[in-house]
Amino acid sequence: VQENVLQRVLQLPVVSSTCETLQRTYTSTKEAHPLMASVCEVYEWGVQGAGALAMWGMEPVVRRLEPQIAVANNLACRGLDHLEEKIPALQYPVDK
Repeated sequence: VQENVLQRVLQLPVVSSTCETLQRTYTSTKEAHPLMASVCEVYEWGVQGAGALAMWGMEPVVRRLEPQIAVANNLACRGLDHLEEKIPALQYPVDK
């Protein structure tokens, strides 16, 4: 199974803890402000629809570009290996 650079980045403690903090803030803001919650729900629905449409439209292009995407992914994974080696702070949550 080939590594996916995006999954690796999202698994870095500094990134995952930042995403968790943003998610908690977003959720608590929606809970505290009902009007904001309704606006956010409309936005979320729109983003999901646009994302699905984009994926459907991009599928043929992605299939054709799979070899190039695999090469770019491998290069990005090697670059991430180097960053993780040189910047140990990436292995710690934001609060540390």
